Amino acid sequence: MNSLEIFKCLADNSRLRIINNLMIEPMYVELLAERLDLSTSTVSFHLKKLMEANIVSCKKEQYYAIYSLNEKIFSMNLKDLIKDNRNEEEMLNQREQKYKGKVIESFFKYNKLKEIPVQKKKKQIILEKIVESFERDRTYTEKEVNLIIADFHDDFCTIRRDLVGFNLMERKDGIYKRI
Repeated sequence: MNSLEIFKCLADNSRLRIINNLMIEPMYVELLAERLDLSTSTVSFHLKKLMEANIVSCKKEQYYAIYSLNEKIFSMNLKDLIKDNRNEEEMLNQREQKYKGKVIESFFKYNKLKEIPVQKKKKQIILEKIVESFERDRTYTEKEVNLIIADFHDDFCTIRRDLVGFNLMERKDGIYKRI
């Protein structure tokens, strides 16, 4: 159960009217449409949204699909409904991973970097992706670094400099190492 989906559903006047009618008794679409003076397609649309949020359920009776309220949701108190079971750090990590995935997807095509991002945060994400190609605890000559970076983008000089500048690699006496 997603609290946000429930509250989004409850933020619509037509859905609240449907819920109020279903509190009286379970009903089918046509009866709800008649009572609410709405089209059957509108009622069906709202019922679909309410079902996705698990606020109502549906069962077949003869020729009709009968809709009724999920009493479990309506018997919950507000504290239980809004309590998020995931901790804040986990949610933050999920959002960050999703953002990184979108950045990588938009800047890479067939594992080649289309362009070097201008925005610092996006550039950091791209560089972190490229640095994964370098083994830890191994040293590389500048030529080896250039060859690996060239697999991603032709401007290996800029990327090499940025890898050092963003503290993803270190350079000492022409030898590079992943940090």
